Amino acid sequence: MSLTGSADPDHVDCDTVAFATVIKPRPRVIDGFPVARALPTSQRRLVGPFCFLDHLGPADLAPGHAMDVRPHPHIGLATVSYLFDGEVMHRDNLGSAQAIRPGAINWMNAGRGIAHSERTPEALRGSQSQLHLLQLWVALPLAEEESEPTFQHHPAAS
Repeated sequence: MSLTGSADPDHVDCDTVAFATVIKPRPRVIDGFPVARALPTSQRRLVGPFCFLDHLGPADLAPGHAMDVRPHPHIGLATVSYLFDGEVMHRDNLGSAQAIRPGAINWMNAGRGIAHSERTPEALRGSQSQLHLLQLWVALPLAEEESEPTFQHHPAAS
């Protein structure tokens, strides 16, 4: 659904809603998954503190197929991950090992540096599953860029 309530996400009633810029995400396939990156774009590098905005899926995972984002570093930013459907296992060099499920939020503050991976849990790899994820990347204030890295999980119930 669009901000105007229209079933057509490409429809914008410019007489009732004011927008500074309309951004159409750049769709691409990363490791076999449809990912739409709305930020950054040439029209807009940031929206408030958000420096990246990624929408993954919805994707159907056939038995034997999985999402495997291998360990990689982040510095000077935080990520907020929200699942609409599926399950993702987060692991990092702080010792965190946390499954994220629909309605929960994972908040990772990279600060001066963190390495993490995001993968389909082993229990789901042998069966049909779905994956639908929103990830917001937040640029940390300069004073926080060298802070200690942290990871927080907030279950849907909280």
